[in-house]
Amino acid sequence: MSSENLPQSPERAESTRPQRSKPRVAVVFGGRSSEHGISVVTAGAVMKAIDRTKYDVLPIGITTDGRWALTADEPERMAITDRRVPDVDGLAESAEGSVVLSVDPGSREVVHTEPGSVPKALGEVDVVFPVLHGPYGEDGTLQGLLELSGVPYVGAGVLASAVGQDKEYMKRVFISFGLPVGPYEVVRPREWDRDPSAVRKRIVDFAGEHGWPLFVKPARGGSSMGITKVDDLSGLDAAIEEARRHDPKFLVESLLRGREIECGVLEFEDGPRASVPAEIPPVTAHDFYDFEAKYIDSATGLVPAPLTEEQTAEVRRLAVAAFDAVSCEGLVRADFFLTEDGTFVINEINTLPGFTPISMYPRMWQESGVSYPELVDRLIQAALTRSTGLR
Repeated sequence: MSSENLPQSPERAESTRPQRSKPRVAVVFGGRSSEHGISVVTAGAVMKAIDRTKYDVLPIGITTDGRWALTADEPERMAITDRRVPDVDGLAESAEGSVVLSVDPGSREVVHTEPGSVPKALGEVDVVFPVLHGPYGEDGTLQGLLELSGVPYVGAGVLASAVGQDKEYMKRVFISFGLPVGPYEVVRPREWDRDPSAVRKRIVDFAGEHGWPLFVKPARGGSSMGITKVDDLSGLDAAIEEARRHDPKFLVESLLRGREIECGVLEFEDGPRASVPAEIPPVTAHDFYDFEAKYIDSATGLVPAPLTEEQTAEVRRLAVAAFDAVSCEGLVRADFFLTEDGTFVINEINTLPGFTPISMYPRMWQESGVSYPELVDRLIQAALTRSTGLR
C-alpha cells in the first residue's frame, strides 16, 4: 500500500504544511462563563499588543451561549465604557454565522459558516492565544479541543488548567507538595441539595474554630465574582446563594489577616521565573478586592510590593513552586497572604490571569523588565515551539 494513502501523523502533517510568511494567531475570547466581559477586554489589550509585522491575527469570539463567531479586528471597541464591559454579540460580524475549527490534527483549517451559504475557508491557524476566563475556557475544556485539533496554544495544558480552575483540587495539590494553605471547607452540589441544614452546621462549626468573618466563593470561578464576605450567620444563606449562582460547588474560607501579595510566573527557555511581587492594598471603597474594585474602579496595586529582600525571595520561590506543583506552562499569577506572623500562605493561582491594561500580571512583568508587547510575544513564541500531546 502506498504511504500516500495512509493517515498522516501530526508530525508528518506539520512537515508537509505550507509555511506562510507570518504565523497566524487566533485570539479566542468571550465564552460562556460569568467572566465573559472581562475576557473581551483582555482580548482587546492582547490584540493591540501583538506585533502585526510578525503575526497575522484572527479574532474569534465565543458568545455567552457558546457560538464561535468571527469578529472584527478592532481592539478599540473591546474596552470598558461607562462602567460597562463589552460582549461578543456586540462585536460579531454576523448574528448567526459560526466559526468551526477542524479536530483533524492534520489540518488547522478554520471555516466560517452562514445559514444558507457555502462555508468559507478562513485558512489555517498556527497558534491559539486563549484569553477565556473561568469555565468552558480556562478550565481545560478549550485546551482539550486544541489538543485534539493539534493546534499549539498559549498557557497551561488540560490537567493544569483543570486543577488551576478548581480551587478544591488546587489546594489539595498545594498541600501534597508542602505549600502553605489556609483553612477551608468544600461543599459539593449533592451535599447542599441533600441536607442544607447539615452543611450550615458544618460551616458554623468551621466558624467556631476559625472565627468570623468567612468568605464564601464559587469553587471554579474567577475575577472575584460570586464571592461574599460573611460577618455572621445572618448573611450565610445569601452568600451561598450568590456563590451557587456561579457554581453549584462552593468553598468557605477563613479570613487570613495580613497583606495581599501577588507574583507572576513566566516560562523562559531555562524554566519558569518569578516577577517582582505586587501588593494589593486595602480597598477602602469596597469590602475586599472584588470584581468592581479590580476592573471598574481600577483599584491599583503597589508594584513592586514593599517587602524585605528575604520576603521577596520567599514569595518568588513559592510562586515558582506552585507553578511546578500544578505542572503549569507558559504563565501563572500566584496570589498569597502575608499573615501577621510573617508567613506566606498561598490563596490560589490563575493559569490565564487578566491581561487588561490595569491587570497586575503584566504590570509585575513590566516592572521586572518585560514590556507588555514583549510579554505577549514571548508567550506566542513559546507556544509555537511547544507541541501538542503528551509532553
